[in-house]
Amino acid sequence: MIRPIVSGLLKLYAAKNRYANSELAVESDERYVMSDKNKIIINEKAPTELLTSDFDYFLPEELIAQHPAEQRDHSRLMVLDREAGSIKHKHFYDIVDYINPEDVLVVNNSKVIPARIYGHVEGREEATLEFLLLRQRELDTWECLVKPGKRARVGMISVFGGGMLSGEVTEVTDEGNRLIRFSYDKDRYENIYNVLNLIGMMPLPPYITEQLGDNSRYQTVYAKDEGSAAAPTAGLHFTEELLERLKEKGVAIAPVMLHVGLGTFRPVKADRLDEHVMHTEFFSISKESADLINSRRASGGRVICVGTTSCRTLESASDEKGVVHAMSADTGIFIYPGYKFKAVDALITNFHLPQSTLIMLVSAFYDKEKIMSAYKTAVDEKYRFFSFGDAMLIV
Repeated sequence: MIRPIVSGLLKLYAAKNRYANSELAVESDERYVMSDKNKIIINEKAPTELLTSDFDYFLPEELIAQHPAEQRDHSRLMVLDREAGSIKHKHFYDIVDYINPEDVLVVNNSKVIPARIYGHVEGREEATLEFLLLRQRELDTWECLVKPGKRARVGMISVFGGGMLSGEVTEVTDEGNRLIRFSYDKDRYENIYNVLNLIGMMPLPPYITEQLGDNSRYQTVYAKDEGSAAAPTAGLHFTEELLERLKEKGVAIAPVMLHVGLGTFRPVKADRLDEHVMHTEFFSISKESADLINSRRASGGRVICVGTTSCRTLESASDEKGVVHAMSADTGIFIYPGYKFKAVDALITNFHLPQSTLIMLVSAFYDKEKIMSAYKTAVDEKYRFFSFGDAMLIV
């Protein structure tokens, strides 16, 4: 079996509260609980007897895609029709046939940063270190995974890129990550992203062992807002030409932003789903995008999310009537079978790791047994799995 590399951190609560006092809130509605300290949107756990092991499946290692398809939209597409209960095998460029002119396509425009950097302890070049920048906490302070962690004690200073960048450990988090305060020549570099673009490497998942020749292939063509430690991979299949075909058809494109972070690199450790502690990620929805999504749906169009990140964003920012609100906040919602979707009508997604929170979300959107059966079909049909793999459309 292939084991998951996904998930993470935070206690979920159940109650209602307003966001009016949150410094992160733009617009709000009365529904989820927000922790005043952490400013996190969290949802009530659905009652369940499901176990993490219920989302396991057999996956031959050779089906884990090590590189993207030669052409983005030439990857395969499995189409699941929930009403008909059918499965069709297509290519991603055929997706135009399944999206109606009145629909709105919701995309996550977060941009992956070259977040993996290699350096050494200051004054000890033999004491090498690997850092993975996970999340920006302050202007130049980041939460990082550090290997080997035992070297990264509070006060340790590390050097990267021959001195272009240095970082001091200021805190060890409860999860074992480090808060690093980075320093660089601000007269020479406008921000840390300029430095990372020179010395950093793309943070490919550990199941991808081949080198990526073109870093742009681990970015969506509409990536804009820097900050993700992993790509929102369902969007990797879109080309500029494919998006233009959809626009010419009348389909609206609504960008939202969720920075993919820590949870991507954390396993689900709990045996029971209701014992799992979900990671949090920062998201933002503009008023323009919220209004576009709401108007299309009110006119009878469908809200089609590209990826689980777009899906979690809308479900975090929508009220019980399915109205999406403009806001910026952290989300820690955990979606698994039993969850009632409010704002999403169709979902484009990749094939996810066994026992991951992502396959749990997809199972909640359709039906657990049918999703697990579809995954078995994908294995039998030799679909390519995970970040550089093929896609699934659930309508």
